[in-house]
Amino acid sequence: MTADQRRDAIVRAALPLVAEFGAAVTTAQIARAAGIGEATIFRVFDDKDAVLQACVSAALDTEHVLLQLRAIELDHPLRDRLVEAVDALDAYLGRMGAVAGALHASGTPNRRPRRSDPGTDQPGTRSTARAAAQAATRQAVLELVAPDQPHLRVPAETAADAFLAMFYGRGRPSHQDEQISTDDLVDLFRYGALTAPQPA
Repeated sequence: MTADQRRDAIVRAALPLVAEFGAAVTTAQIARAAGIGEATIFRVFDDKDAVLQACVSAALDTEHVLLQLRAIELDHPLRDRLVEAVDALDAYLGRMGAVAGALHASGTPNRRPRRSDPGTDQPGTRSTARAAAQAATRQAVLELVAPDQPHLRVPAETAADAFLAMFYGRGRPSHQDEQISTDDLVDLFRYGALTAPQPA
């Protein structure tokens, strides 16, 4: 196993522990979860803080959710495609929120890449990466909507932007039953807020 593969395996094992315990997680717990000796962690990470930073980066990484979005079958009905998209995006936000929330609750708020991390020597790197991730997510959703362009009242690009605005704008209330459901969100996007007019 290469050093990069070892790091990835440790981060995968650490992520659920960080989401549960935040910065209070120990390297001994991470080692047990990864099935390795604790010393192995420090062969590929400088310290526990470097492991936590790698977990934050992994939680923020959109690669997995983009793969999920691109795997959605385009020959499925639009409603089914959008429901799958919401489920994938919700899982991504949930994972990201769990890690960030646990770290914040354990007294480690606003973790940022350190100057020693790759790529942090370039000005604007974080904002550039965030913009690229947002653009890739928009493109993936656009590709899900585009096959139905003949049935849309607006260009597919506009529809994709509206769908993402509705998804991100629904918020995360404290009680799950207060949040609009996935099915209702998709139907609200497809049909609007008004009921269909009854035939005369």
